[in-house]
Amino acid sequence: MPTAARSPWIALLCGAVIVTIAMGLRQSFGLLLRPVELEIGVGREAFGLAIALQNLLLGVAQPFVGALADRHGAGRVAAAGGLVYAVSLVLASQAAGAFGLQMTLGTLLGLAMTGVTFVVVLGAVGRFVPAEKRGLAFGIVTAGGSVGQFLLVPAMQMAVAALGWRGALVAGAVLAAAMVLLAAGIAGRPAVAASTAAAPAQRLGDALREARGHGGYWLLNVGFFVCGFHVAFIATHLPAFLADEGLDPGVGARALALVGLFNILGSYVFGLSADRLRKKNVLAAIYFGRAVVIAAFLAVPFTPLSVTVFACAMGFLWLGTVPLTSGLVGQIFGVRYLSTLFGIVFMSHQIGAFFGAWAAGLLFERTGSYDLAWTVSIVLAVVAALANLPIRDAPMRRASAGLAA
Repeated sequence: MPTAARSPWIALLCGAVIVTIAMGLRQSFGLLLRPVELEIGVGREAFGLAIALQNLLLGVAQPFVGALADRHGAGRVAAAGGLVYAVSLVLASQAAGAFGLQMTLGTLLGLAMTGVTFVVVLGAVGRFVPAEKRGLAFGIVTAGGSVGQFLLVPAMQMAVAALGWRGALVAGAVLAAAMVLLAAGIAGRPAVAASTAAAPAQRLGDALREARGHGGYWLLNVGFFVCGFHVAFIATHLPAFLADEGLDPGVGARALALVGLFNILGSYVFGLSADRLRKKNVLAAIYFGRAVVIAAFLAVPFTPLSVTVFACAMGFLWLGTVPLTSGLVGQIFGVRYLSTLFGIVFMSHQIGAFFGAWAAGLLFERTGSYDLAWTVSIVLAVVAALANLPIRDAPMRRASAGLAA
């Protein structure tokens, strides 16, 4: 079905729910670290490596999966991703050691997520809404990931307590299977930009060369690398870090849930700002804000109250980068190959996430604390903020107006 024939509201709703399930389940995996460590002896570095592989595969495969969605439609890609997602959780529930977790919760799930997270879904939704409303639409879909985090992290905590970590993964697989049905809401092959006498429709190779030669595109990659580092480090290691500081395990679960809750607000606010303010300036403010929030958190005693304040503040800044970054890609290069071009930027995000999940565990194993990982997080936040400021954000000018965004 051509994208023009489908209601933007149906695509927006189905896309948001898909992201809600995919991201909500994914953000709960940090709750499994301690139960897995105690039951089958998988240490934090090995568990962190599984999550790091998941993030890395999600990033490396994303541009190719995004290109498939641009060519064949997001619905088919999302349906396949949802099915593999469910299967990977069932297989992960049978893991007996680190290798099993790394192949299922890491590799297979990472591949599955390429079809059901931001790149494919935002690429589909971006074609249904007018340019002046695109930032808000992207913010709503991004908020879906936070709704999932707010709802599914506590649900997973209860499932782990009632069913054990293996049973909780099976329950998650049942929910993940619903994404296969929801994929119908974003189905439809993308419309190809019309040719004109002045110039033919832009081809994928042309779009890639155009992006490669744009300095701002590379700076977006730098900033999104840092975003991935922060998100994976905190989601994977914060519960264990707080337990090490003597706080109840429930505090860590509540913190992740609060991150999700406040990111609903943050995603909406920053999505709305993407339609009204210069996106690059808002992105720089988010990264500077993260540096301040992390530094303040480390400067005070670790108590349930300080953790709550940190989670709320970091949650507000959590994924507000997504509608802004994807919006900048669409603003500069147009939406015809948005899934592909944003997929490449998202790959940088996931490479950063690999290091955030794995390197933090490695540093803990080597030094006995997360102090160095927190320090690196602050420095990277400042680097990302400075990287976004000089981006040239004017739309690319081409020979034919038919190729513009």
